[in-house]
Amino acid sequence: MTETTHPADMPDAEQPLSAVLAGIADHGEESISVEELTQKFGGRAIGALLPGATTIFGFPLVLLAPQLIIGASAPWLPEGVKHRRISTAHLKEGLPRAVRWLKRIEAVSKPRLVFLFGAVGERLIGVVCLALALVLILPIPGGNILPAMAVSALSFALIQRDGLIAIVGYALAITSASVLVIAAHIIVRMLQHVWTVVTAA
Repeated sequence: MTETTHPADMPDAEQPLSAVLAGIADHGEESISVEELTQKFGGRAIGALLPGATTIFGFPLVLLAPQLIIGASAPWLPEGVKHRRISTAHLKEGLPRAVRWLKRIEAVSKPRLVFLFGAVGERLIGVVCLALALVLILPIPGGNILPAMAVSALSFALIQRDGLIAIVGYALAITSASVLVIAAHIIVRMLQHVWTVVTAA
């Protein structure tokens, strides 16, 4: 009889991402370093770190996305970042919700349209994420929602090798760019109107 291997008994590199995150949330120590996190993610580290990088105005994403473009297999991080420690209690506040959503997506996700993740495909994801990072840096109220969703979709697609999710990520990125263009057009028109009023006074 074939024994079923429980995800918790697998090496971190073979576990579903939701199981790895659940293990991190249950980390026995008071804190965990960024370097320890990347080791737990293994070869999926760049993809796994991308969504988290969007939470600080895109600057860490500017560091990670180019590494996808050059085909890096593991993320390079400054020493100060690698040794920075994150409170386990803080992680327990947000990770359970993320784990629940990941489990739902993992239940329907599978490797498909894998041609989207060749050498060119991964670099394209890096280029798109870098462009989205530049958008996240801009001080646009509410302007980080769609770019963050696009980065999350593309990074998860990269981890799962799920081309369907990648297409969703690209669609979100295009929508984000469209909204940015429309917003920029509206702002320019408003400034032109204000200038016309001021100069006519």
